Amino acid sequence: MKGTAALCSLAALLALTAGCRQKMHDEPRYKPLAASDFFGDGLSARPLVEGTVARGQLRTDQEFYTGKAGKELVKTFPFPVTRAVLERGRERYSIFCSPCHGRLGNGDGVVVERGLRPPPSYHIDRLREAPPGHFFDVVTNGFGAMASYASRIPARDRWAIIAYIRALQFSQHATLADVPAEERQRLLGAEK
Repeated sequence: MKGTAALCSLAALLALTAGCRQKMHDEPRYKPLAASDFFGDGLSARPLVEGTVARGQLRTDQEFYTGKAGKELVKTFPFPVTRAVLERGRERYSIFCSPCHGRLGNGDGVVVERGLRPPPSYHIDRLREAPPGHFFDVVTNGFGAMASYASRIPARDRWAIIAYIRALQFSQHATLADVPAEERQRLLGAEK
């Protein structure tokens, strides 16, 4: 009898504790972008306060983020072009640009082989003489049949791609005089 009373007491205690829980998971809340009767505009999501900038999105360096100084296209890169920048540019170019522009920038990528309109070669005079800001503007905003890549390629990677395009352009029009003297000697010695 004593054991039965203990079991009944234990069962009653368990029943009481199971019913005594916080109901935070049942509190009223809105799903993102759901309708709401609470606000006059009928939306649960509140508009951003004017002038609000998301963390990491303050873009005060106009040249870096637009490729322009005022209304003029920039003629230089906004940071030093190093080997690491060129490697990153080569990698990003291979992913985003080579399908249309080809591995060497001749405008003969695989999409052209499948019948789409070819882009211009990077090696024509007009594009060899274009400032880096021109390429940044085109990649950012699109041009002709090319769509904007601003949402897919971060600004620093766009600049890296442009540095790699410059290296491609230089490689296709370099002369022996462009090779440093010590390397030139090594190359000429290898020919013999």
